[in-house]
Amino acid sequence: MLHSELNYQQQSLQGVSRTFALTIPQLPNPLQIVVGNAYLLCRIADTIEDDPELDSIQKTQFSQQFIAVVKGHYSPEKFAQSLAPQLASQTLAAEKDLIRHTASVIRVTRSFDAPQQQALLRCVRIMSEGMAAFQRQRRPDGLADMQALDAYCYCVAGVVGEMLASLFCYHNPAIAIHEKTLQKLSVSFGQGLQMVNILKDIQTDQQRGVCWLPRSVFSAVGFDLKQLTKQCYQPAFDEGLEVLIATCREHLNDALRYILLIPVQETGIRRFCLWALGMAVLTLRKIDRHRRKQQGFYLAQDVKISRNSVRATILLTNSFTRSDRALQFLFQQWTRSLPGKAMSENTIEQGASQCEQPSE
Repeated sequence: MLHSELNYQQQSLQGVSRTFALTIPQLPNPLQIVVGNAYLLCRIADTIEDDPELDSIQKTQFSQQFIAVVKGHYSPEKFAQSLAPQLASQTLAAEKDLIRHTASVIRVTRSFDAPQQQALLRCVRIMSEGMAAFQRQRRPDGLADMQALDAYCYCVAGVVGEMLASLFCYHNPAIAIHEKTLQKLSVSFGQGLQMVNILKDIQTDQQRGVCWLPRSVFSAVGFDLKQLTKQCYQPAFDEGLEVLIATCREHLNDALRYILLIPVQETGIRRFCLWALGMAVLTLRKIDRHRRKQQGFYLAQDVKISRNSVRATILLTNSFTRSDRALQFLFQQWTRSLPGKAMSENTIEQGASQCEQPSE
């Protein structure tokens, strides 16, 4: 009944995100379809936010329309017909195609159970409204403080973590036993991944006239983000970056705790999460190594992990998917050089006691 729509969903994922096209198929079959659809919904919201030719008023208008589309209160065809012609020429062809096929994506959304649809709608609403609000107040010299950074990361990534936790819990009652803790950790998981992206894309964002770094963190060490430039190394900027890397490391610690709450029998869900965590940690390590070299402002390609690193991440995490202690050891080894606190023995023991499940 939905063969063409599901085929389009799979094809579109390949076009808009090679990473998620790689990780989503690790999920068990029912979840693959729901999470794949959720990602495309989020990507439509992202496309509105990122388009350089839409002003803040237009972005707010289209974001509200899209929320109404997901609610079932507005025609997806009208939404697509209105938005598609206004997208910038530099917007990816795959993203333009996704906008044109909004109705196809929504037909798949409508096939899900009510709790799943509710989880997706909540995510889209919070993400779309949050991103539109931050677009209206964005500045080239960053966000005000860590609280503002937390709020930004929540609306673009933390809420996605909450949605995934809800979908995982709905999928398996054994996961739902830990739902309260998973929901709390999922926000930190999302923030950790988003902070890695922010730190990786500092220059790319600056070229767009955007900065998501917190001014208060850098002003505390004597650096004004208005002076951010790629011209030379500045020790004060390095100090502020170190604070953010340490904070990000703590969020990634929480991400591992989150994963260890997933029963070991759910290897697909664990792999889906582990691959994302592994690639984030390796990227953060490259950012930190570049910072330590004192070479100044780095480009995104300078800290992009290689395909060999991606393959190694997949191989290692797949080998240890069902062993909590092996995953904890691997995470410790990968993060030991990063600024911030390592996982304590108490944290490890607590995580193991909470998370270890008997093998079937």
